[in-house]
Amino acid sequence: MKLNLLKNKKILTPIVILVFVIWMLFFDANSYLYQLEYNTEIKKLENTIEFYQQEIQKNRSIMDELSVQENLNNYAREKYHYKKKDEHLYLIEYDTID
Repeated sequence: MKLNLLKNKKILTPIVILVFVIWMLFFDANSYLYQLEYNTEIKKLENTIEFYQQEIQKNRSIMDELSVQENLNNYAREKYHYKKKDEHLYLIEYDTID
C-alpha cells in the first residue's frame, strides 16, 4: 500500500512541493528569515551612512568657516578656551533647564 502512495503523482507532488517550500522558508541559507534579518541590517547601515554624511557636511561647513584666521581664533577661544598672553579668560556658564 505504501509503495502505491509513493508512486501516485497526485499525492506525491503536493508533498514534495510542501517539503520544498518549508525547506526554502526556514532551513535554506537564503531563507525568508535570513532575508528579513539582512533587510533590517541593510536599513540600519543605510541610516548610519546617512548620519555620517550629515556629520561630514557639518564638519565641512565648520572647516570652511575656519579657513579664515580670525574665525579660527574665535573658534579656539570658544571651544578650547585658548587665550593670548597677558589676557584673562572668564568663563560664564549658564544653567539651562529644559
